[in-house]
Amino acid sequence: MTFWDHLDELRGVLFRSAIAVFILAAIVFFNKRVVFDVIIFAPTSSDFILYKWFEALTSFSGLPAMDEFSLNLINIELSAQFFTHVSVSLTLAFILAVPYILYQFWSFISPGLYEKEKRSVRRAFAFASVLFFIGVLVGYFFVFPLTVRFLGTYQVSDWVVNQISLKSYISMFTWLILIMGIVFEMPALAAILSRLGIISKTLLRKYRKHAFTILIIVAAIITPSGDAFTLFVVGTPLYLLYEFSILICRDIDK
Repeated sequence: MTFWDHLDELRGVLFRSAIAVFILAAIVFFNKRVVFDVIIFAPTSSDFILYKWFEALTSFSGLPAMDEFSLNLINIELSAQFFTHVSVSLTLAFILAVPYILYQFWSFISPGLYEKEKRSVRRAFAFASVLFFIGVLVGYFFVFPLTVRFLGTYQVSDWVVNQISLKSYISMFTWLILIMGIVFEMPALAAILSRLGIISKTLLRKYRKHAFTILIIVAAIITPSGDAFTLFVVGTPLYLLYEFSILICRDIDK
């Protein structure tokens, strides 16, 4: 194939991926009640599953029970609710379409690979898809609820009442969910680089302290609120992912 033939193939991949995203976005858009009331706004009350686990843990260990939690959202812009609905639909559609998008890119590059390379890259694509969704779930069930509960109840004084805007809540939700899905790709990237002979177990272990510092800086950059608590909540999974990357890497020296 010529360069322009390859370009046409790539354009087809991008077009089919975009169509899939828009179809899923339409489905999400017309299921507004379930998407917002059941999923997105679930962490704003004490009935959320993570808070229930904490209540069970405190009652089992004899620690003081957690206070009831409820977060009321407000909207101060005329068009904010409609555009929030559209942007959330597109974001969730992209998340749901990730396996199909990866499959499209796999179909684009696979004809140029040898059979042995196809097996390795196919496993890497599948591994990356699984890790992305695990990251999204960790962001939704762990990182985002803890961040919301901490920041939503934090007050410098009883005189100042928290009134959280819809835009602020949705912005943090979509950012944390997406960014956790992306950073969970670290082990997949490490596995690929290991098989290419660029990194090894020995190298990652040698620079563990340096990596810890870099990961804290990365967590500070991607943390939307900039507070120390969210930094800790985001930084902890990042470091655990680094340790997991060491486990799955090959040791070239051996």
